[in-house]
Order: sequence, then structure tokens, then C-alpha cells
Amino acid sequence: MSNELTAYRRPPESSLPTGPLRAVIVGAGHRGLHYATYATTAPDDLAIVGVVDPNPLRQSEAARRFGVPAAHRFDSVDELIAHGKIADVAINATMDDLHLATAVPLLKGGYDLLLEKPISTSAENVMALQREATRYGRTVLICHVLRYAPFYVRIKERLAAGEIGDIINMQLAEHVSYHHMAVGFVRGKWGNAEVSGSSLLMAKSCHDLDLLVWMKSGIPPRRVTSFGDRSYFRAERAPAGAGTRCLVDCSIESACPYSARKNYIDQDLWGVYAWQPIERPDGKPSYEDKLASLRNDSPFGRCVWHADNTVVDHQSVMVEFTDGATATLNVVGNTAKPCRTIKIVGTKGEIEGVLEDGHFVVRTFDARPGHEYAEEHVRFDIKGEMHGGGDMRLVEDFVDIVRHKDPSISATTLDDSVAGHLLGFAADRSMREQRWIELSDHVTA
Repeated sequence: MSNELTAYRRPPESSLPTGPLRAVIVGAGHRGLHYATYATTAPDDLAIVGVVDPNPLRQSEAARRFGVPAAHRFDSVDELIAHGKIADVAINATMDDLHLATAVPLLKGGYDLLLEKPISTSAENVMALQREATRYGRTVLICHVLRYAPFYVRIKERLAAGEIGDIINMQLAEHVSYHHMAVGFVRGKWGNAEVSGSSLLMAKSCHDLDLLVWMKSGIPPRRVTSFGDRSYFRAERAPAGAGTRCLVDCSIESACPYSARKNYIDQDLWGVYAWQPIERPDGKPSYEDKLASLRNDSPFGRCVWHADNTVVDHQSVMVEFTDGATATLNVVGNTAKPCRTIKIVGTKGEIEGVLEDGHFVVRTFDARPGHEYAEEHVRFDIKGEMHGGGDMRLVEDFVDIVRHKDPSISATTLDDSVAGHLLGFAADRSMREQRWIELSDHVTA
């Protein structure tokens, strides 16, 4: 899993696109439009020239933002391909279970891909997409945005410089806030694995699995075990007085922290998800529209203890690498304060920090009399940017890779990204089967 991007093709300079890369958005939801905004800040590097989405409102919104002509708006990837090639690259931000079906025609049609994570919803599909990318000689960069957050980039640089020696142990945790857990993984489209195709671990934390593999720099995981449960968001845990819909039949709504009214209206959280059922041409549903939606058929108006969620609300993963190093990842839903934490212990010291705090600590041994260790605080300002400031840096690197400029330390080949995904699928299998899973056996199972 090295950072040597030898898998990327190197065509003659004369065959590279001139001017800004032309891109088509495939899936004009929150993530697709967000990545595409790079074109507004760096118009000399990227231009959005097309959009694919079955929702006419989203087509129109993408066209309004980026000036996409009517002839380049499509309901499906099949329509795009039939029209003929209109761009150099595609930003594929469709839902998880659509990635393989949409990516393969794009690869065949000559598009390099920026593909939202996870790559797909099964190990078989991930390997199939990898084969197709190789077959057509296309670049596929997975949206592992945490690799691009300055917090993790600087940690990786310290590791690469050997400041704490060889890694012995890594401890990562993702603490998901109670309101984020509710909107995304209880009420929302990733709450039911049978519908979305993804587990909590793969939908929410394949970023973190990727970090584990990336930090180890080419030393692959050997085996994994995992434990987890849906222990809280279930009907038998509902408090007395809870109804089936917050604004219809719940007598405790005014005191409940999961109240749909509190989260999505009063606090104005997660509107990008909560108001999807009532999307309007102007993008501004009224207060009355929102209340009516939560009262009636919106999944986001449901009681969190009476939804159709099936994914776990907490999970622990333990990994052993081929050099004997170990690692843990804890994914915990329903926390008061959301954050990602990391601690890496090496043969010469340790690195520890919290992403959202904007700094980490490097400690090294100091055996002088009166000392125990030396400590350096590394600080930087992420200004509240999404994913620690990694999103736009990811798109910038994608543009550079397609143009065959030198990639950043964060860049990854598709082969590299596959490793973290296979680790996640094996961890979920371990949790189901309640046993250690050998990675070599899992890949061929």
C-alpha cells in the first residue's frame, strides 16, 4: 500500500487535456455538488460541463450553479454515454450501491473518475471495479478526504520522517454525534443496510480504515476481529411516552434530544438530508412545508426508537498487521461531542491528537535525569472546514493526478484504496460470524 503511484498511466504530454479539465457530475446530491465547487474557486483547473441525475430539481440546481447547458443534462449514465463523450473526468457521487453500475460505463466511455467512498458495497464489487479500471487504463481516485486534512497529512509526514520509529500500535476512534447518528444512520438513507447496501462501518468510517492502512505504509493487515451491536436505537429502548412520529403522537417530544423539530428546524441541523423529501425549485422550503413533511411521510420525522434501522450503533475493530503491529478503531454513535481521535505509538515515541482541536502532540523519549519525555505541540487552523479541510485538497490532487503532475503525499491508487475496504468488509464479516478473519482467506472467500 505504498504511496508510489505507479498504477497511474503516463501518456505522452501531447495527449493530455489543455485548459481546465472538463468534468461531469454523476449524482448531483450534497457530496457531488460540494466537490464540484472546486470549479468555482479554481476555474483554470476544472470546469463543470455536464450533470447526470434522475431528479430534475437537482439537474436544474447543478445547471444553475455551474452553467451546464440543457444538452448536457442527463437522467442516467446510459444517456450520457449514448450522447458521446463530453468531458475528461466524472465526479461520481451516486449512492453506495450504484457505484459499480455507474462507474463501469464511465470507465469504458473514457472518463477518469473521482469516486465517492465507499468504492462499493461488497468485496466482490470492489474487486470488479478494480479490474475494470485496469482493463480500460483509467485513473480512479477514491474520496478518502481525511488523507487530505492537514491534521492527518502532518502526522503522516512525521511518521515518514521516522520521528517516532516503527509503529507498534494505533488507536483510532470516531465519535458520531447523537444528532448525526439519528439523521444519517437511524432515520436516514444509511440506517437500513438492506436498503443502502452499506454497514455503519463502511458508510461512516471507511475513511478511518483507510487511515489505518495508509499510516502503515505498505505493511498490510493480516487479520481482524470486530464486535458491535444495535443496542440503543430499538423499540424496546424507547422511553415511556415516545410515539412513532415526533410531531404526531409523541408526548415527550419537547424534552427529547432527538426531536425532529429541535434538530432540523430549531437548530437548523442537517437540512441537506432532512429536506430532501420536499426539495423545491428555489431550494427553500417554508417553515410550514418543513412541519408538514415531518408530520406526514418524511423518514426524518420518525421516532429514533421506531424506525426501520438495522445498522449497529457502535462497533469496535481490532487489527493485526503482518509485522505484528496492532490497531483498534472504535466507531461510537450517539456521543455528545463529535470528534475523531488518534494515538500512534512507535518504537521511539508517540503521536496523539483530536482532529477537531486543530493540533496534535509528538512525544519522544527523554531519559535524562529529571526528564521522562520531550513533547512538541503541532498546531494549525482548520477554520471549521468539513473533514478537517480535506475536501478541496482532494479535488485539487485529482486534477493534478489526471494531468500527471507530481501527486501529494495523500494521493492513493485504486489498488491502495481497496486494502482499507477489504479490511472493513472482513471486520463486518468477523462481527457477524464472531471470529477472527484472516485477510488472505477473506479476499478469496
